[in-house]
Amino acid sequence: MSIQHSSSARLQGFFLELVHKSFSQLGVGDRQIIGYIAGVLTDFSHSDRWLRLRNAEGRRLTSTVEMLLMETTAELSAADRVVAERAVRKYVGDYTLFMSGLFRRFVEHGGYLGYYFEEGARAYRAVSALDVSLYRPGFLIFEELGRSFESYSGALDFMRKCYFAPAPNEDPFAGFFRQIAGWKQYALSNN
Repeated sequence: MSIQHSSSARLQGFFLELVHKSFSQLGVGDRQIIGYIAGVLTDFSHSDRWLRLRNAEGRRLTSTVEMLLMETTAELSAADRVVAERAVRKYVGDYTLFMSGLFRRFVEHGGYLGYYFEEGARAYRAVSALDVSLYRPGFLIFEELGRSFESYSGALDFMRKCYFAPAPNEDPFAGFFRQIAGWKQYALSNN
């Protein structure tokens, strides 16, 4: 097993424990939802994966409007376009959940918390519907995330307050990624 894979597996376990603890205290989510959200946090804790969608010029997209307006390649077959649409919708759901949960103050300050709630829920409902049309298992997870998006976002905000509070005057994004980098270094040095 490579060090990178080992680090990611340990990080997944770290987030699984924190999400389980926080969500259990609030009485939200089941084992599958908790596992899914821990996976999102693991994936997005790698700064290169957090803003992975880019426009045609290569600029990272931070606006959900831009993400949703991304053009899928015209050369794709109809089936591949559906799969590409699903990937974008899933990313928008994951991104809005991550941002509205862990960086709520930033989203509120921008005045788009309600918009993120609506778009995140809509994106997850679209993923669920696309999964049904593609005969993919797991569509119920996305249906539930769409139905209770605001509750899961609030539970992540609670988790952030408990475990990832930034230092005074610290950029919340830099603080979060610094804390994760510190945890990875600590976890790997204690094999």
